[in-house]
Amino acid sequence: MPTVLITGANRGIGLQYARTYGRDGWRVHACCRHPDKAKALREDCGGEVVLHRLDVTDGLRVQGLAREMSDEPIDLLINNAGVMGPREGFGHTDYHAWMDALQANALAPMRMAEAFVGSMRASERKVIVNMSSRMGSIGGNQKSNATIYRTSKAALNMVTKCQANALGPEGFTVICFHPGWVQTEMGGPDAEITVEQSVAGMRNVIAKLDASDNGKFFNYDGEELPW
Repeated sequence: MPTVLITGANRGIGLQYARTYGRDGWRVHACCRHPDKAKALREDCGGEVVLHRLDVTDGLRVQGLAREMSDEPIDLLINNAGVMGPREGFGHTDYHAWMDALQANALAPMRMAEAFVGSMRASERKVIVNMSSRMGSIGGNQKSNATIYRTSKAALNMVTKCQANALGPEGFTVICFHPGWVQTEMGGPDAEITVEQSVAGMRNVIAKLDASDNGKFFNYDGEELPW
């Protein structure tokens, strides 16, 4: 039975990952800050789903969970947890919120990868997926708003490349995704695609990954995106 570890699994994209992988026979380790409040995660995921209380910005708790799970190989790590932060542009920067966004969106995915790399080395697939955004693309940016979110995701893209360079020689495949503009709490009701469409597309890409994809930035439909 393949195993996936998902952060931010209580709603939106993370919940859909947990729901679909669970129904497809994977063992799912679903992490969120308040599993007691995650009704959909507890009741709407088929298969073998194990809930874990985890704040990805809490280094001690991440290390503790990694020790608890050290005997179980992890085939797929999905670093999905993240925050938007204030959307204002130049002249209105909230520097405390900026640090919070960097902690959650860039530092935490590295922390998770470093903590669970031992369990992933024991697996056959060795895939790390970092949930980024097209808004983190420097080459694709033509706007000045949402500086906090954009820079945190640009940092995550560099984290992805560094992870890919470090772990590729060991047989890992590390990528990041733009999930699309998705109808979630963050994306809003007017977004272009549903959670189901986004996750189905990304899962299709994940299923086809090989060593040549290590270190790439993909759209949810498989299109490769500019850094």
